[in-house]
Amino acid sequence: MKKTKKSSGIQRKYLKYTAALLGLALLLSSLGVLLTVRNQMTRLIVDKYEYMTERMGITLENMFKKTDETTAECILYDDVQQSLQTGGLEEVNHISLSKYFAYIDLEHVADYCYVDNKGNVYTRSYSDVSYEDIKDSGFERYLGDDYSKTKWFWTKDTLFGTEDNALFIGRYVRSLDYAHEPGMLFFKMEDGFLREVTDISPDLTREAAVGIVDREGQLCLSFAPENFKTGESVPENIGEMVVRKMEDQQVLSGEQVTGGVLSVYRDETSGLSVFSFVPDRILNQRLISVFLVLVAIYLLVTAVAVVLSIYFSRRFTKPIQVIKETMTEFDGNNFDRTIGLNTHTELDEIGRAYNKMLKNIQRLLDEIKAQERELRAAELNTLISQINPHFLYNTLDTIYMLARINGEETTMRMIQALSKYLRLSLSKGSDIVTVEDELENVRSYMEIQQIRNENLFSYDIDCCVDPVNTRILKLILQPIVENSVKYGFQDIYEGGRIVISVEEKEGNIYLNVYNNGTPIEESVMEKINKMNTMPVSELKNCFEDKKHGYGVMNILTRLRLKYGDGAGFYCQAQKDGTICTIKIPGGVGEKDEN
Repeated sequence: MKKTKKSSGIQRKYLKYTAALLGLALLLSSLGVLLTVRNQMTRLIVDKYEYMTERMGITLENMFKKTDETTAECILYDDVQQSLQTGGLEEVNHISLSKYFAYIDLEHVADYCYVDNKGNVYTRSYSDVSYEDIKDSGFERYLGDDYSKTKWFWTKDTLFGTEDNALFIGRYVRSLDYAHEPGMLFFKMEDGFLREVTDISPDLTREAAVGIVDREGQLCLSFAPENFKTGESVPENIGEMVVRKMEDQQVLSGEQVTGGVLSVYRDETSGLSVFSFVPDRILNQRLISVFLVLVAIYLLVTAVAVVLSIYFSRRFTKPIQVIKETMTEFDGNNFDRTIGLNTHTELDEIGRAYNKMLKNIQRLLDEIKAQERELRAAELNTLISQINPHFLYNTLDTIYMLARINGEETTMRMIQALSKYLRLSLSKGSDIVTVEDELENVRSYMEIQQIRNENLFSYDIDCCVDPVNTRILKLILQPIVENSVKYGFQDIYEGGRIVISVEEKEGNIYLNVYNNGTPIEESVMEKINKMNTMPVSELKNCFEDKKHGYGVMNILTRLRLKYGDGAGFYCQAQKDGTICTIKIPGGVGEKDEN
């Protein structure tokens, strides 16, 4: 009875403390939301449109730079410079220059006009613009007193006679060789030119009005979404407002104005300002949505907290005790004692994770034992291959001297290559050699094969790493070259080619062997590449017939035992042959510190 009463008291205290903490948390969070969420949400929404407005402003700057570069190219054009000279241009060159401006690297050009310092006008063939028209248009005043700067100005088209408002680009054209009166160049731009600025941010124009204002407060471009309600359009005095607020600054960061929030970015070079106007309705919609979500979260948290507090206070004690006893009693040998729970909570996941961990530990122990057996076998094979190497060297030297006495050049080459190959293969018992020794080893092997198979193949070796100070596992290239000769060149009698390259990428060493013989079979290639993801203990079972895979299995097994799972061996069939790649991971001691 005491035990039951004590448990009930703990549960009641747990529920009482939980309710108190939950109520306090809800109260404090409610006060915090009331004080901060409106300002924060307003700031987040405004920041979004400030960023997009700044993007449009930067686009405007880039467009001005583009026009400045284009007009500069026009000034440097040979015929333009010639037109400023005393002699002027011939009729043919005059016509050619008029057509030149139609093909400049500038889009959305509606019309153009160039007048040199002698009053000659160059324009489209169908445009009837005279020197008097240019003077009467008053466009020269927009160029100002600057020596030669590109100018943008928004005005009525009194030059080409359309009388509509448009953006014009103008610049003085001066001779590079003589001090003469300048010419003038004017481009009339289509509406699509400025629309490129607003089109870069389609998300912006779904909820905000955007536009462009010149330095005099004229509205050059204005766009409001279709979902704007009556009275939410751009304010009528937006131009004057932008000019007034941007007198001494370049960026206006989301300032509250009548009916909404205004953001502006002014481009000093072009004199135009890009603005975005977000109505109050958009801001309030976001805030209302946030408040509704918060209310729903509060109600859901309260309900869930009450239910879970009651449920877990009753159900957690026993499953946790089972987990604790099972884990503490595990002695490292008995992998059969697992956890079986059915609480339908996260504790079930803990139990399954523990059971899975036991299986992984058991599997890893089995793999370690298998790898130790493989390593012992490899060490034994290495020891066997090193039995009395000096006797073999002395014997080969004796045969070499006899062949030299008898003038047998081919035999001498064969014995010399074989001697080098064996010396490097044994490497005084070491399984790590320099790249230089490994390449010398495979070069000796290929020379032997060239003697055996005259005119069958040629070879090239390209080493892009430090061959003396870079060390790798030995005897990993020879089996690949052997397969190239045995299987790649089995259908040819001459003209074969083997290319070996060593390179370093992203800290890893890559050894590539390419042959132009018969491409590797797709099934064999897939099996070899799949071996890279298999445990070392399973590699020996990949090729049951041992016909094509013994050398590959040997290479990959030794690589994985030495370098771990980061090492790999891959084959790729190509139209003109096969390329095999060995990957040795970086950071495993490839560099020779001696």
